[in-house]
Amino acid sequence: MTEAGTLPTRRDEAWRYADIDAVTQLGLDALADWQEISLAAGESHKQCIVVGSDSPELHRIRLSLGEGARAEIFASIVGPASCRFEVEVRLAKGAHFEFGGVTIGGGEAIREFVTHAVHAEPEGTSNQVVRAVHWDQASGNFLGQIDVVRDAQKTDAAQDFKGLLLNKGASANAVPQLEIFADDVKCAHGATVGQLDEMARYYMAARGIPPQTAKKLLVRAFLADAFVAIEDEAEQERLLDAALDALGNTL
Repeated sequence: MTEAGTLPTRRDEAWRYADIDAVTQLGLDALADWQEISLAAGESHKQCIVVGSDSPELHRIRLSLGEGARAEIFASIVGPASCRFEVEVRLAKGAHFEFGGVTIGGGEAIREFVTHAVHAEPEGTSNQVVRAVHWDQASGNFLGQIDVVRDAQKTDAAQDFKGLLLNKGASANAVPQLEIFADDVKCAHGATVGQLDEMARYYMAARGIPPQTAKKLLVRAFLADAFVAIEDEAEQERLLDAALDALGNTL
C-alpha cells in the first residue's frame, strides 16, 4: 500500500476506487498516521468503531499478532463524506483475525474498507465479513488481500462481501486478492451485489407488516451479518444502530 511521502493515484491497485480528491485534501500526514497494535503470544484485542463525518476521513490500523493471539476489529462507516478504513495484519502461528465492517450512505461519497492479511506462520485463521448499503450516487467498496506464505500450512482464511443497492445510481465494488504459496490451506471468498429481496417484502406485507418497516427490517438483517461475531450485545447494537441511523428516511 502507498506509504507516507507519496499521494496515491487510482493507478495504484489498492486505491483504484478511492476518492482521491478526498485523500489529497487529507494530505500526507493522514497517510502516515497508522495506529500500531502489537499483541504478544496469547493476547487478545477487541475494537468496535463508528467512523465517518461531514469531512473526509482516513483510518489506518496495523496489527501484529503473536502466536495464538486474537484480534477483532468491527467498524461502521456512516458519515456523509468519503471515508476509507484500512487494516493490515500479520498473523503468527495459531493467531486469529476477525473483521466485520458496514458501509452505508448516500450522496456521492465513497466509503470503503481495505484489508491486507498476511498469514506468516502455520495454523492461523482469519474471517472477514463486509456489508454495504448505498443509494444516490454513493459507492461502497471492499478491497481485501490475503497472503499465505510458503510455511503457513493449515491456514484457514475467508472473506465475504455483499452489497445492497437501493437505487440504480449507487454502486458497490469488491476486489478479493489471494496469494497462496502453501499447499495445505483453506482460503475462500465470496462477493454479491443486489437489491432488496422482493419476495421477502411480499411475505412480510402479507403478514401485515407496513412496507417501510419491512424494508428497515430487511436492511437490519442484511447488515447484522457483519457484526454477528461481536460477543458484547451492547456493542453489537451500537454499531448496528449507528448504521441504521444513517439510513434515516431513505427507504
